[in-house]
Amino acid sequence: MAMKFAVLGSNSFSGASFCAHLIETGIDVIGISRSVEPHDAFLPYKWVQSRGSFSFHQLDLNNDLDKIIDIIKSEKIEFIVNFASQSMVGESWQNPGDWFRTNTLSTVLLHDELRKLDFLKRYVHISTPEVYGNTSGSVNEQHAFNPSTPYAVSRAAGDMNLISFYKAYKFPFVMTRAANVYGPGQQLYRIIPRTILFALTGQKLQLHGGGSSERSFIHINDVSNATLKIALEGEVGECYHISTNSLISIRNLVEKICQTLSINPEDMIEVVGERQGKDQTYSLNDTKLRKTLSWNDEIDLDTGIHQTVNWVKDNLKELIKQPQSYIHKP
Repeated sequence: MAMKFAVLGSNSFSGASFCAHLIETGIDVIGISRSVEPHDAFLPYKWVQSRGSFSFHQLDLNNDLDKIIDIIKSEKIEFIVNFASQSMVGESWQNPGDWFRTNTLSTVLLHDELRKLDFLKRYVHISTPEVYGNTSGSVNEQHAFNPSTPYAVSRAAGDMNLISFYKAYKFPFVMTRAANVYGPGQQLYRIIPRTILFALTGQKLQLHGGGSSERSFIHINDVSNATLKIALEGEVGECYHISTNSLISIRNLVEKICQTLSINPEDMIEVVGERQGKDQTYSLNDTKLRKTLSWNDEIDLDTGIHQTVNWVKDNLKELIKQPQSYIHKP
């Protein structure tokens, strides 16, 4: 029988890209997401040569948990990967209850149902480095939680629930925390596609705090490869960081993109105030993943930016019709 995965949050950038990686690998996928499938430009699983099958179900973790569990039971899905979350950091201050409902309450209820399934081999929980708060130096997976936004607190609570379920029930989970992901197909409100689109259409780009915060950016294909490796080979109960070995400030990232497009960054950058609770820096130590699972990232930032520029240019007529800012859905 072919290996089958259920991917929750399959219409998110990371979820759709992971689905693409799975079906390219020959794995059958059931995609579950609360939103309808967006334009094909945002669905990498529709771009690839499919070796595995794919089916989509529009279901909401907050309202349709019973239906989600029924699908998992009827298909006896042994591998479940959960990308579903309210994921915007700054906006979580405006409606914190929505973030806690999805990222904590509904996630905990999902875990409580999944732990009862005797056929489940692995539950992969996609978490975030935001749970660590502002850090100095490179942090490993044992770093203390110090969340500084409602988003980060809600995710930390969901993570801690998993740890308690592992101790109490030996719930077969593994967890990932990745650096800032990017690549073709990403939502236009994220910094790399947003910069490219604004540069090509002559719009001003606001940089909060002047873009001084530093991040590591990792191509989504490298993350998808790591996530599958962790799902199949990772040690139950463990968390794995997925990152690169380099940091770049948001300002320098924007300048790099502008250089690729032969555009003067001063013509498009507008400096605005910093967002509340924004972490200045975090750098993930991913030695565990590299050493124990023999993983390495393969796509450098310059190559990935060129790929993303080409994606925006190839789809520009459609992308300019799409929302360029985050739209909150309770």
